[in-house]
Amino acid sequence: MEKKEFEYRGRTIEELKNLEVREFAKYLKSKQRRTVLRNFQEIEKFIARAKEKQTKGKNIKTHKRDILIVPALIGMKIQVYNGNSFIPIEITAEMLGHKLGEFSTTRKRTQHGSAGVGATKGTKHKAKK
Repeated sequence: MEKKEFEYRGRTIEELKNLEVREFAKYLKSKQRRTVLRNFQEIEKFIARAKEKQTKGKNIKTHKRDILIVPALIGMKIQVYNGNSFIPIEITAEMLGHKLGEFSTTRKRTQHGSAGVGATKGTKHKAKK
């Protein structure tokens, strides 16, 4: 059984990479399309800066969590700020149409420890030091 090549709305990744940002917007859902058409200049500047840094071998760090992932970004490693630190993200084809911030969570998972002395009925009458 051969592996099926990834397609986005009936187009291969190679076909999508040849499109400009505004042409790619035609394949997005309405909310993402409006976001791209309003901010296409910002997205193109980000792509140009990211490619420039990638050729120099530098890390691509950004605070722009609202940048929509377009085909030109596929394969890049971008570090997205989550309010505390930069989270490394490897961009894949399945991420097309999503925003960078969706893959850099801002909240930690809660880790519950054991209850302290006096927190449960069994430890209520123990001597407190």
